[in-house]
Order: sequence, then C-alpha cells, then structure tokens
Amino acid sequence: MSIPTPHISAKKGDFAKTVLMPGDPLRAKYIAENYLENPVLVNNVRGVQGYTGTYKGKRVSVMASGMGIPSIGIYSHELYNFYDVDNIIRIGSAGAMQPHVKLRSLVFGQGACTNSNFAHQFGMPGTIAPIASYELLEKAVETAKQKGIDYNVGNILSSDTFYDDGAGSAVWGKMGVLAVEMESAALYLNAARAGKKALCICTISDHLLTGEALDAEQRQNSFHEMMELALEIA
Repeated sequence: MSIPTPHISAKKGDFAKTVLMPGDPLRAKYIAENYLENPVLVNNVRGVQGYTGTYKGKRVSVMASGMGIPSIGIYSHELYNFYDVDNIIRIGSAGAMQPHVKLRSLVFGQGACTNSNFAHQFGMPGTIAPIASYELLEKAVETAKQKGIDYNVGNILSSDTFYDDGAGSAVWGKMGVLAVEMESAALYLNAARAGKKALCICTISDHLLTGEALDAEQRQNSFHEMMELALEIA
C-alpha cells in the first residue's frame, strides 16, 4: 500500500518519528493547540485529527486512535509501516482493578493482556505476550520519579468489551492486572511485528472495585500530568 492510505491523508514526512496517540480526536486537538509550537493539521480523515509540531525543540506528532483494538490496529499499522513512525505512545484512560491503584494515578503498561483475537493473524504456534518498549518504559518511570507523579507499572488488560456481561474483571484482577483499557495489546503487537516501539500510559479515571469515577472536568484536569510526561519522553 502507498500513501496516502484509506485512513490517513498525510504526505510522506508529515509525521514525526514519535506519535502521541489519545483515543479522542478532541484530546489530540487539545494537546496540539496547548502544548505544541506551530502545530499543523496533517490528517482529518473521518475526523481523526493528526497534528505535527514541536515541543521544547523536539518534533512531535499527535493523532487520535479512536476506540478499541480494531481502530488502533489500523492507525498504528499505517503509521509504523507507511509513515516511518518509530514510536507510538498511547495516552488514555483506564479503570483500576487493584485496591492500591488510585484515581488520577498513572499506569504504565509493561504488558498488555487481552481477550481479543487480534494476535491470531500472526499465526503464532502458541500465546505471544504483547509488551511495551523497555526504553520508553524506563524513560516514563524516571520522568515520573523526577516529577513526583504517582505511578504504577505492570500488566494491563486490553478488552474488546466495555459492557462486560460477566465477571471478567474480577478474574483478571486475581492475576495482578492493574487496570483495564481497550487498545494497547494491538499497539504492542503491531510494534513488535514492525520492529518499532510502543508504550501505553493511562490515567485512572474510574475504579472497578470501589465505584469511584472522575467527572468530565476532573478527567480533563487530571490528564495534564499524563500528557506532559508523554511529551517529555517523546
């Protein structure tokens, strides 16, 4: 396939080597307008906004992934394989599955468990473990320490279902999974296949054990630490 792709209208060279990837197109727009210098809109197919600018002198892009594994699977594949992107840092929200993981804290996905069949396409003769780039993870941990940010590192669950008609979350929690989101396993698998790097950074927006949840305004304010940390390590 050549560029532009069916899903991205950008030209060759429009994307930086590192792309920050929130789920929400409006969050991508917010990051570009509030953190990047001289942001340029390089994609708006289906309203999935992608921008490239600079942050503290570094060229950085930000583009939405949409919701779920099929959506981020498409966008990350095209960025890695057709637009020469080397690093994708997912920045999103997650639901905590452990008592010690608190609202507003950050979770760095060292590995991504999943109930998705996404990995089937690779024809593995067993079960592959989708994992983050250690280089990006190490940078995230060091930056969080320097900034005094509350963070957790470990397994996350990338679920295909938001409305789960069962007790899946409790079972995953027994195995030490920290939080649930909906994209990272596909991102990590695509990165592995392309020989590229990926990391998921999530802000805890709700708690599956306590029922606590942030409202829309609290989410917006709480996500600043996540966005700034991702930009620092980009």
